Amino acid sequence: MRSSQPSPAEVVRTGAMTTGAATTGAARTGVARITLGVVLTGGFLLAVLLAAVHLTQGSSAVDAADIWAVLAGSGGDQEAAVLIASRVPRLLAGLVVGVALGVAGAVMQTVARNLLASPDTLAVNAGAYLAVVVVAAFGISLPALTGGAVAFTGGLAAAALVMGLSAGGGGGAVRLVLAGSAIALALTALTTVLLLLFSEETTGLFAWGSGSLAQTGLDSVNQLGPVVVLAVLGLLLLARKLDILALGDDTASVLGVQVRRTQLIAIVLAVLLAAAAVTVAGPIGFVGLAAPALVRLLAARVPGLQRHRALIPASALMGVIVVLGADVLLRLVFGGQAGVEVPTGVVTTLFGALFLVVLARRLSDSGPASQGVDLTRGSGSSKRMRRLLIVVLVVVLLGVTFVSLLLGDAKLLAGDLVNWLTGQAGPVVTFVTNTRIPRVLAALLAGAALALAGAVVQAVSRNPLAEPSLLGVTGGAGVGAVVVITLAPLASFWTVTGGGLLGAAAASVVVFGLAAKGGFGQNRLILIGIGVAAAAGALTSMLIVATDPYNAAKALTWLSGSTYGRTLPQLVPVVVALVISVPVLAGARRELDVLAQDDDTPRILGVPLGRTRLWLLAVSVLLATAAVAAVGVIGFVGLVAPHAARALVGGRHALVLPVSALLGAILVCVADTIGRTVIAPGQLPAGLLTAVVGAPYFVWLLWRSRRTA
Repeated sequence: MRSSQPSPAEVVRTGAMTTGAATTGAARTGVARITLGVVLTGGFLLAVLLAAVHLTQGSSAVDAADIWAVLAGSGGDQEAAVLIASRVPRLLAGLVVGVALGVAGAVMQTVARNLLASPDTLAVNAGAYLAVVVVAAFGISLPALTGGAVAFTGGLAAAALVMGLSAGGGGGAVRLVLAGSAIALALTALTTVLLLLFSEETTGLFAWGSGSLAQTGLDSVNQLGPVVVLAVLGLLLLARKLDILALGDDTASVLGVQVRRTQLIAIVLAVLLAAAAVTVAGPIGFVGLAAPALVRLLAARVPGLQRHRALIPASALMGVIVVLGADVLLRLVFGGQAGVEVPTGVVTTLFGALFLVVLARRLSDSGPASQGVDLTRGSGSSKRMRRLLIVVLVVVLLGVTFVSLLLGDAKLLAGDLVNWLTGQAGPVVTFVTNTRIPRVLAALLAGAALALAGAVVQAVSRNPLAEPSLLGVTGGAGVGAVVVITLAPLASFWTVTGGGLLGAAAASVVVFGLAAKGGFGQNRLILIGIGVAAAAGALTSMLIVATDPYNAAKALTWLSGSTYGRTLPQLVPVVVALVISVPVLAGARRELDVLAQDDDTPRILGVPLGRTRLWLLAVSVLLATAAVAAVGVIGFVGLVAPHAARALVGGRHALVLPVSALLGAILVCVADTIGRTVIAPGQLPAGLLTAVVGAPYFVWLLWRSRRTA
């Protein structure tokens, strides 16, 4: 019988093979470590180079030679004062903000398991900004550390809301970004209300709200810098658990990680970092998205970089590079004074928006993320009841219109309207009625147009959380209008309207052109639209900040949606858009029903998917642009009205379209009436009130779809 023991030759051969494999593995590990070290060292050197260039830039004539002389002890007092009082604080602010946002974004992406998670898409920046403005509106001045605690509270509440609403129910990246964008839109509307109502108490906070590194000293950096360092160290201690957490909840639990506790600690520390950044420099946009996402893309080629003990410092370095690079680029292109006038956050937001568009173009539209929520679910009511409902809505609309004509800064009686109709009214009643009727009609027509546009967008994208403002259309219109207001402060309504039309058309061309790949897939279309909307918002902020206060107030009011000063001839664009679009959409009601199902049903029925989506979206753009021309930028109407219509009458667009139009008209008319009544003779823009009303409904909608999807 042959022995089972290995021969001496086999032992030697096996040992040699084992030693060779171990040597090869060790060699690979060594190469990986060297590669990782080279990458981190290169990032550090690039950050140092940008910091050196950053110190040489500014509005004064202090250059590199002067700075070197100051460092050598032979410089003048003026140069030393510029360096110590202005440039060093600005540089340190950039370092603190870059580290904080880069690390915060990396951790949020890990916890959410979503490459698009960031302080922006989780509405952390918007929540922190709102909290700071609320405190300022009450005339309370807080030191940096206490202000950071206030910002932390607001940011944490916003992040908890967005993550809670976007979790579950499918949708993945698109659901998270939609939830965060809509919640941020609502929080921004509330912030704008406070900025308008308490303009004296909040002076300077609008420009700060775009993200600026300008500092008046080292107080903010000295107080919040240690907070950032401690938070980063805390996250580094969690690095191993975060690595395991990335494998999934079940795997992490098996390996002994307390998933919920680890997630809670990580997200609290990440929000603390984002709040510190907001307190130091305002909400600088998209750094927390782009910096860690770039590192994760680089990690595919650099072994070891995906582990959090390397990912966290790499994201911090990338955040510094993005922030300082944006500031350096801003001053190189526009000069040193631009660094004072134009916020750094404008440049980072433009860069981040571009990055989001690039990610969106790489996104696949297959799988659960693209299924959305069933748009064709019936309401359970009979055909007779649905028709009765439409009659009731018409009666409500007439009642709202009548009340809206009576209320305002000057109250009227029903008899005054009768006298006006019969030509027996006095001059005061005649004047008030003649100025109020165009405002009421503008609200009704714009509300109907926005609701119809929203119904079309939701059907085409098969996502009831989408609306025209999230596709960049209204943002583009805002850019065009503010450009006209900036260049010609005394421009007529028609000139401003023309600028808005051109801006909306340009944004539509960009969005639809980039989304054309794959037949206007809904996920890609929505994410590209959000990216373009963010870029439009950044450009608008830059234009407003660069103008004098009077132009800024005018632009801010227009961007918030207002019927103030409207005349009957100014309603022609929205009337024309409705006259053209209503028959077209009535004839396309069956195509809308089919598109709301899935991608396969239209093809089976012979409906050309890409072409049909394109021309229907073009109709929605026409309606949204006309509404913006009539009353400015109004959000949430195109979101709330169509969804409420489907909840009332089911998903067939033969009923959804008219009910959406009626609900949209009622919503905007009520908001406009409240806005010009509650603080009369002062006025609140209608768009802000629709956002305040629409936000709770949107929260409920997200929660409902989360539970039922």
